[in-house]
Amino acid sequence: MIARQLDQIAPGTARVRTVPVTTDRDGEQRLATWVALDDALGGPVKADHDAHRAARGLLLRMFPAADWTRPHAYDAITGDLALDEPTMPEELYG
Repeated sequence: MIARQLDQIAPGTARVRTVPVTTDRDGEQRLATWVALDDALGGPVKADHDAHRAARGLLLRMFPAADWTRPHAYDAITGDLALDEPTMPEELYG
C-alpha cells in the first residue's frame, strides 16, 4: 500500500531516506527533515518539494511510533523501515 502511494507521489520511488537537520532561521534553531527519494538503482527520483513533503508525511502517518529525530530509510520494495545511520566496516573495529 505504501509503495503504491509513493509511486503516485513520485513515480519510480523505491526508497525514501529521511535525515533530521538543525537549521538556523533568524537566530532561532529549528529541527527540519531532509528527504531523499531514490529509484531502484539508488539514483534520485525527479520530484518537487511538495512530493518530498508528501512522502515524508506518508511515512510519519504509517510509522507513528518511529523516532523521527534519527535518520531512517524506507524500502518500498520490502516495506521495511530501518535506521539509516552510518556504520563502520567490521575490519576497522579494533
